[in-house]
This record gives sequence, C-alpha cells and structure tokens, in this order.
Amino acid sequence: MKLKTLIAVLIFFMSNLYAQEKNYISQEVSIPSKNIHLNGTLLNPTSKGKKPLVILIPGSGPTDRNGNNAAMTNNSLKYLAEELAESHIASYRFDKSVLSYTKDDKAKIDSISFNTFIDEAKTVIQYFKNTKKYLKIIVAGHSQGSLVGMIASENKVDAFISLAGAGRSIDEILIEQIGKQAPFLVADTEKVLNELKKGNTVEEFNPLLISIFNKSVQPFLISWIKYNPQEEIKKLTIPILIINGSKDIQVSNLDAELLHKSNPNSRLKIIAEMNHIFKEIKGDTTENMSSYNNPDLPIKQELLTIITTFVNELK
Repeated sequence: MKLKTLIAVLIFFMSNLYAQEKNYISQEVSIPSKNIHLNGTLLNPTSKGKKPLVILIPGSGPTDRNGNNAAMTNNSLKYLAEELAESHIASYRFDKSVLSYTKDDKAKIDSISFNTFIDEAKTVIQYFKNTKKYLKIIVAGHSQGSLVGMIASENKVDAFISLAGAGRSIDEILIEQIGKQAPFLVADTEKVLNELKKGNTVEEFNPLLISIFNKSVQPFLISWIKYNPQEEIKKLTIPILIINGSKDIQVSNLDAELLHKSNPNSRLKIIAEMNHIFKEIKGDTTENMSSYNNPDLPIKQELLTIITTFVNELK
C-alpha cells in the first residue's frame, strides 16, 4: 500500500472513531435512601463549565432507569438521557427501588407506598443538591413519575417537567378506563374506590376486578389515591413544562391540559405523532403497541428540542 493511501485510510479510520465518541461520561451512582440504595446512571457532558442536571423519574410498575420492565423494552428514558447529554445537559436516571429487592423481601415490597417513591425522589434531589456541582436541578417525571416528581419538587428544585403525566387522581382514571373496557364493572369499581379513599381495605369485591384490587395492592392505592395532580401542581412556584403526545394511548391530552390550567405559569406542549414512550407513531394502535417492545426505535426529536430549549432558558 502506498504511503498516501495508508495515510488516507488512517485519517478515515480516526475520523470515524472520533465521530462515534460520546460527548459525555457515564457513571454508575448508588444513592442510599431510607430503606435501600437507589441504583442509577449519571451522564455528565464532557464540555467545560457547570451544567444543568435533569433527574428522570420512571413511571408506574417495576420500571428501571431506562424506562423498561419485564413486559416491555423500549429504552425511552435511556435515549432521552443520552440525547440530553449530547446537548450539554447532565442527567441522572434510576431504577425504582422495588427492583433492588429479592423474592425473599416480599414483606418489604408489600410495604412500599406511593409516599415511598416521593421520599426516594426527594433523597435523589437532595443528594445532587449537596454536591453543588450543577448549574440548575430539574426534575422530569414520566407517567406516574410525573406526580411523584411534582410533589418531591416543591421548594427543592429549579424547574419541573411533566412527561405524559396524569392530570386526574388515580380513582378517576381507573373509573374512566373500566368504563371504556367493561362498563358493567363501573359500579363495583366505584364501590371499592370509595372505601379506599376513606383509607379502608376491601375484603370482598367482584372477582373480575382482582387484577386491580388485589389485597396486597390496596394499601398502595390508598396512599396514591389521596393525591390529586391538579392540586399538587398548584403548589409549584418554579418554571413548569408539561408535555404530552398526540398518539399517547395511556394519558390523554386532556390530562396535560388540566395540569396546565391548574398552574397558568406552566408551558404546555402537545407533540404531534408522539406516543406515551416518546416514539413517533404514524399508523394505528398496532404500530403504537409494538413500539413498546422495540428498543431500537429512537425517541422523537421534537421532544429533545422542547426540553433543551426549556432548560437552557432557565435563569
């Protein structure tokens, strides 16, 4: 091989290698909380100067730091964190505490309440505030994590972002969902929910509702049902960004609008053709559902643009 050819090949190889180089450093960070360590990933941009930090709070169920669980793998939060880091915004995303328990810890798992998630989010916030390394600290809660983050953020962070967060209490949402799927169960559902709202567990109910009102789940629902997102968001005096997707089949645009109306100082963005897990959906429900198990599908770029603009405008 001639010298000129060899040099050209080396330059091409090195340029490709450089292009693939990430502009951030990934670090595993385990934060001690009251009951267990919260395991997560911190992404710090390599560019100079203090950066804003976005703390990503995952949604409902045993969801991990990447937005995945046993039933689905889509990497929604992972991709969002990486895109933010490439845009010079640090991020920390963490596994829900339930994932750190073993099968032998059933009693501890059953004792987890909605307040547990709030306390854990507050612990994460305080941990990073104590480091004094970040220009601003922003909480971004996804789905159930929106309400968790909303409550944990009060008087503690510089801004809050709701990502596909409900605008109504969980009892209203459950009644609506049952009404759509099994209208004949609405009355039975309301009966159970009325007792849970009083703080009472229910021994006997329609067996067709066992998946929702399993005895072990009822204490968690009791702790969750007392929080109304519209009331909680009113308490925030920090900048607020509310985002929902027009193709979200889990949380409607109505919920985003209710949150926005409850705090007029918030910004509302409805992203066209984006679903609950930030993916672009041009087709029907089949395409939408299949995206929940497609880890290679990227997130919608408009989401990143809206978030980075909001974060960079914080004073």
